[in-house]
Amino acid sequence: MSYENNERSNETLFSKRLKAGKIRTYFFDVRSTRSNDYFITLTESKKKFNEGNYERHKIFLYKEDFNKFLKALTETIDHVKTELMPDFDFDAFNHEYPEQDEQNPNATDSANNDGNAESW
Repeated sequence: MSYENNERSNETLFSKRLKAGKIRTYFFDVRSTRSNDYFITLTESKKKFNEGNYERHKIFLYKEDFNKFLKALTETIDHVKTELMPDFDFDAFNHEYPEQDEQNPNATDSANNDGNAESW
């Protein structure tokens, strides 16, 4: 069985949604396998306004790679911050984007402030 088919039958145990601007959203989901093992899916979802749908890219991250992945990501970000852009104010981007109601795009979703993302 392929990972893609197996992933569909897996239960989501934790989900975190990160709104990144007007068209990008990142999803961090912890899932379980049938044998009670755990893995993470990282999904980038980009809204295509001209087509009215979403383009999604997904990465599966398995427990044996958690530490290596985190170390590589941290080193890469640190390199950009300290070597390539040392004078850039990255903290200027520490703002949250309000969630929008699909029925009313001008309203914000105050009921979902706990960081948990609903299924999409």
